Amino acid sequence: MKAPIGIFGGTFDPIHFGHLRTGFELSQRLQLQELRWIPSGRPGHRDAPLASPAMRLAMVRAAIEGQSGFVVDDREVKRERTTFTIDTLEELRGEFPEHPLCLILGMDAFLGLPKWHRASELLSLCHVVVAHRPGWSLPAAGSLAELVASAGVSSVTPLHTALSGRVYVHAVTQLEIASSELRAILVSGGDPRFLVPEPVRRIILETGCYAHR
Repeated sequence: MKAPIGIFGGTFDPIHFGHLRTGFELSQRLQLQELRWIPSGRPGHRDAPLASPAMRLAMVRAAIEGQSGFVVDDREVKRERTTFTIDTLEELRGEFPEHPLCLILGMDAFLGLPKWHRASELLSLCHVVVAHRPGWSLPAAGSLAELVASAGVSSVTPLHTALSGRVYVHAVTQLEIASSELRAILVSGGDPRFLVPEPVRRIILETGCYAHR
């Protein structure tokens, strides 16, 4: 069994320090071979992002440049159809048949998991790693509670000894940067300094990709 590969997907509209710190902490905790950052192209579960797929991809590249173990994956941006996580997982499982795959989700995304396209098939392809922050709680009843009870693990060891099928919840540093509030700042012409990496800030200010949206 080879080392796990992490998968961190999202609109990243824009990528900010909350995303980056979560990815960094979980990469270390899970002892990942690499963490693949995958900006969505045309997400099927939410409204269209404000910034274009190409612009969001450029911002992710700028944000993680030089960080060991961080890899940009542009497959979803290149797709000409609606993006679903299950399709990406099937592709990655074919490319990395001997590596466990760890899908990283925030608690808010995890709570919405039952509504995802082909959600019942996810654990056949990957482990689910939930980044827990103060103020969020795991459900006490329902399908997600049953999932955690049956598949939940308390250490990272099972994520290294099986290709898929486990749920692991880990607390990460609380950086309260809400993407919706950040976009509101940008649309109003505000400066995102200290909310996003400086290379990302430069892209936003120089291109005006959020101005007057």
